[in-house]
Amino acid sequence: MDGSKQNERTVDSCRDNPEHGEEIGFVKLVNQSGGAEEIVNAARVSFGKKIEKIEEKDLKLIRYLWENKHTSPFRHIHFTFHIKAPIFVLRQWMKHQVGCSWNEISGRYVQFDYEFFCPEEWRSKPSGSVKQGSGSPFESDENEIISRKYLGVLDQCHDLYKELIEIGVCKEQARMILPLSLYSECYWTVSFQALLHFLDLRMDSHSQVEIQDYAKEVQSILFGLDGIKEIMELINEV
Repeated sequence: MDGSKQNERTVDSCRDNPEHGEEIGFVKLVNQSGGAEEIVNAARVSFGKKIEKIEEKDLKLIRYLWENKHTSPFRHIHFTFHIKAPIFVLRQWMKHQVGCSWNEISGRYVQFDYEFFCPEEWRSKPSGSVKQGSGSPFESDENEIISRKYLGVLDQCHDLYKELIEIGVCKEQARMILPLSLYSECYWTVSFQALLHFLDLRMDSHSQVEIQDYAKEVQSILFGLDGIKEIMELINEV
């Protein structure tokens, strides 16, 4: 199943690209392998049974499996996504390795364009002893000052990056000057079990806001897929 067109989502609605003023980040479903039948057949193979069409009793079985943490049958469905996101988001995302396969664009081979993430608002550090997370956003005038300084540094970094390449420095070294807000692209193939685990962790309110946004887009894609939507609804009821 090729879902790359009907299941494409753009993510960032901020001043991502000062030169072009357009959204950059996206999540696209490239391929889906398997559906609800694979979950049911994997669960019932020990009894030598197989179905061709999902019935109400099969949906009840899927709910029972998830509710009681018998999740290995969910590994028999796989999805492949094409993702474009800031590097700092992808580095959190790529901590998910079990049940996942990753391939990313290489700055050793390609020259990166001016594509950096700039948030609509800057958040203050959290109060108390918490070492991660965010506090309240800055006021609009402070926000504008921070963004101006930030974008100025991005300009300097990218200008030096281009200059290094123009004078003959290899791409694999020139890229070292580029910040974590640079957009990167990758393919992510993931089992349904691992995907649900990702959503459980990265849609949590304690997760960083920027990766929450991407996780919500992945979930939105799943809710748009026939057969998978019904499973997502069952899981959300548990």
